[in-house]
Amino acid sequence: MVQLLLRLVITAAAVWLAATLFPNQIQVRSVEAALLFAVVLGVLNAVVRPILFFFTLPLTLLTLGLFIIVLNALVFWLASALPVGVEVSGFGGALLGAITVSVCSLLASMFLGKDDHRIGDQ
Repeated sequence: MVQLLLRLVITAAAVWLAATLFPNQIQVRSVEAALLFAVVLGVLNAVVRPILFFFTLPLTLLTLGLFIIVLNALVFWLASALPVGVEVSGFGGALLGAITVSVCSLLASMFLGKDDHRIGDQ
């Protein structure tokens, strides 16, 4: 549970960083908005992204996996379409935001390690 909350905070910080690096493309109204956006992004990554991945699998294979970057940007853009206090102007902003969040998540995974605990394990 602690690691899940830590990853949520890291994702929110990554969204804040993306808004700081690319102020013309991404605007975050408050820290609470960044945290809410991180929650929405996590839910969409768990529910919508696997469905999109399944339907675009031939295109992903054809591009040797590079289309996953586009899928991440689409999910980021979809999350910004919900009224959570984060605004993304266009697909380019969503692409920059998705890349920033992906790199920050990768770095966090390297430092934190994978969460291998299952429910019921002690």
